[in-house]
Amino acid sequence: MRVIAGSCGGRRLVAPSGETTRPTTDRVREALFSILNGHGVLEGARVLDLYAGTGALGIEALSRGAAAATFVESSRPALVALRENVRSLGLEDQVEIVAAPADRWLRSLRPEAPPYTLVLADPPWADVARAQEVLAALVKKGHLAPDALVVLEHASRDVAMAVAGLERVDARAWGDTAVWLGSPPAGSPPG
Repeated sequence: MRVIAGSCGGRRLVAPSGETTRPTTDRVREALFSILNGHGVLEGARVLDLYAGTGALGIEALSRGAAAATFVESSRPALVALRENVRSLGLEDQVEIVAAPADRWLRSLRPEAPPYTLVLADPPWADVARAQEVLAALVKKGHLAPDALVVLEHASRDVAMAVAGLERVDARAWGDTAVWLGSPPAGSPPG
């Protein structure tokens, strides 16, 4: 697994052994970030990488011009890999790593925290319904910028994706993996 493009392009990322963490494949990341680049959301983005695992998605965003990223992960082996990836790429000054389940982190998020402009959520596929609830709560609590883009990765067999408070912008599938992209409706109040 490697960073696809940008300032860290070509650099290797470590992942924990076993099947507990399922990093997004290079092929899917390359296609997803081509879509995100087309939406113009990467440069200067404030990124939230939920269910971060190795951090591959958030690191790819940083490599391609995002300003800062918050990584939320609860698995100890994944956190070890995430911290090693951030350290080896010299991204510590741009990163906050939160060792907690996504729903617990959200409950502790301060109301005055700056809103996120890009959210990347790659939950365990068995937990996609819970991830949709977490994303809806993020929207409801006002932690998204009005022009934010939210990406939810899921199994391609899960065809009816939606997140309360967001309008679908795009949806794509590559083999077993699919992504749903949503954004606050036009005219939504700022987060």
